[in-house]
Amino acid sequence: MTTPAMGEPGWIDLGSSDVNASHAFYTALFGWTVDVVPDGGGYGIFRLDGKQVAGVGPRTSEEAPSAWTVYVLTDDAAASAGKVTEAGGTVIAPPLEVMTAGTMAIVADPSGAVMGLWQPNEHRGFEIMRVAGAYCWAELNAKDLPSDKLFYWNAFGWDPAESTVPGTNYTEFKVRGESVAGALPMDPEAPPDAPSNWLVYFAVDEADATVAKLTELGGGVHHPASDIPGVGRFAVVHDPQGAVFAILQGTPAATS
Repeated sequence: MTTPAMGEPGWIDLGSSDVNASHAFYTALFGWTVDVVPDGGGYGIFRLDGKQVAGVGPRTSEEAPSAWTVYVLTDDAAASAGKVTEAGGTVIAPPLEVMTAGTMAIVADPSGAVMGLWQPNEHRGFEIMRVAGAYCWAELNAKDLPSDKLFYWNAFGWDPAESTVPGTNYTEFKVRGESVAGALPMDPEAPPDAPSNWLVYFAVDEADATVAKLTELGGGVHHPASDIPGVGRFAVVHDPQGAVFAILQGTPAATS
């Protein structure tokens, strides 16, 4: 599958403390190009082989960390924001039309994990995904996984299912029977005030080589490259501005 459907993660973007540095880092790491949107407030579109893979722009405030945001595609951003509130979440930024591209909102689940809503107009989301150099998976690190499962079911209709990966306490969220995202309990050693959070994964051909290149470019490693039996080889890393993401060599979490 190379493009997303309604109701599943369909776009990601990076809020950066140094947009020009982010352009240089990600184009060097993944072979992307970047087009800055005219009159877009510094927002740009990263492309892989000419196809849209991610967005990048300035942080929303000086206090905000550099971070990746996952957006769920919706036919009606206002209605989806209402469902988020009804399910116990929070609307951080209400639906706003972004020129002729579409309508966006920023929300958080009851445990504090931030994500976006995107109602497409001219901008339809990913033009390519699940290939090397593109988005392949989103994963929730949850402080209260049982409650979060209920929230995402009520807010987005995501059906939580136990993972088919042996020996893991992992949840796969499914839409129309297909896995679209994952979730796992947050590390008990995480700081007590740390909110739940979403982690973006990019597919790569060689995880170890990508980690080596990333460090040469000024990035860092949170979790070194290691194997997930039956899935592939992954690492959790960050860019020079501190935005955390993951890379995956292999197939995203198994589907059933």
